[in-house]
Amino acid sequence: MKPRQSKIVPQKDLFQPQLLDIINPNHPLVRLAKIIDWNLLDNELGVHFATVGAAALPTRLMAGLLYLQHLHNLSDEMVLEQWLESPYYQYFCGETFFQHNFPCHPTSLVKWRKRLGEEGCEWLLTQTIQAGLKLKVIKPASLKRVVVDTTVQEKNITFPTDAKLYNKARQQLTQVAKEQNITLRQTYDKACHELMPKIGRYGHAKQYKRMKKAIKQVKGFLGRVLRDIDRQVKRQGLTLTQKQEDTLNQAYRLLKQTRQSKNKLYSLHEPNVDCISKGKAHKRYEFGVKASIAVTAKESFIVGARSYPGNPYDGHTLKDQLQQVETLTGKKPETCFVDRGYKGSGVEDINVLIAGQKRGVPKKEKHWMGRRNSVEPIIGHLKSDGKLRRCFLKGVLGDAINVILSACGQNLRKLLKWLYCAPYFGPFLRRLWLKIIFPLERPKNSMALLA
Repeated sequence: MKPRQSKIVPQKDLFQPQLLDIINPNHPLVRLAKIIDWNLLDNELGVHFATVGAAALPTRLMAGLLYLQHLHNLSDEMVLEQWLESPYYQYFCGETFFQHNFPCHPTSLVKWRKRLGEEGCEWLLTQTIQAGLKLKVIKPASLKRVVVDTTVQEKNITFPTDAKLYNKARQQLTQVAKEQNITLRQTYDKACHELMPKIGRYGHAKQYKRMKKAIKQVKGFLGRVLRDIDRQVKRQGLTLTQKQEDTLNQAYRLLKQTRQSKNKLYSLHEPNVDCISKGKAHKRYEFGVKASIAVTAKESFIVGARSYPGNPYDGHTLKDQLQQVETLTGKKPETCFVDRGYKGSGVEDINVLIAGQKRGVPKKEKHWMGRRNSVEPIIGHLKSDGKLRRCFLKGVLGDAINVILSACGQNLRKLLKWLYCAPYFGPFLRRLWLKIIFPLERPKNSMALLA
């Protein structure tokens, strides 16, 4: 059923003080909670829920928890523990009185992320952009110029090696045989238990011939177990589940792939992981998914974030990324600044300026070319302060959700810093304007001065 509405208490409780009587009304989280349009989120996110069954948790509670989680880089369990201790967290999530019990189970956040999907998370990002426009952190004119760049969002997998993949696939096949009551000729558990440590020691001692021979043995054990299961399944006429079929297919895929193969299998529990090389000196290869980030050229405010499985060419992602920016902001960008990896993007209706380009650059945009690098520190903040460094969510959908919610967290950090600094720097800037800038731009007549 659709999410239930938050409880509206018309009067105060004699024995329980309201949160408004406890908290500081000028706290940035309190002011930000009044700016976000929670009713719009409730209407748009309610589409993802059925009309029958038990009512879901309130939208403001779950959306607020997702915001706070990516704002402070917290896990599902930790954000609920912080919520239980902080009255500001509870007020941000729509509570009226201070609560002493957990609002939900940590798995509720998992279910809500799956239910919302990529489209629902884009609505959360849209609200942070609208909040930035209301607070004048970004101006509507800033949406005309955007900067786009890509990075790698690594997946939470171990570094892939042939020996580990072969051994893990063999263990999964023996588990399938146990579930189907298949008696194998040999499981090779003892042999692999002795070989796996030797492979690491051979590599450390640079005895590569011995290492390759041991890896070949582990691969042979995998092939024997796989063929044994396949023969007995056909002979006995057994029916495998979809999960068991996927396990056998992954084993066949491992045995067939070579060093020159395309679309290799790097992880058994995350088969859609790509090997991406971005030319970093300290990290030659990264295993994850390509993520595209779009920010405004002036304020470096994130207005678009997407993931692209399959490691596509950067130029082929630009058109789709600019379309998302137009969808989230409601305005089509006029100029886009990119690096040299976007050559041949094929975007014609938007002026795409590549770093180092000399010809065809309008005079108005020449001084904006230096802002191309402004997206790099934003990507750094997304990885150091947010959750973009390593994705712990499952599958391709988890990659897409994590990229968008990480962008929400970065925008919220910028909004809170603006709300925190505005009371202090606002009077100073006003005095500076009255003393220096206003005398230079003084109106000529008194009517203009009054205006």
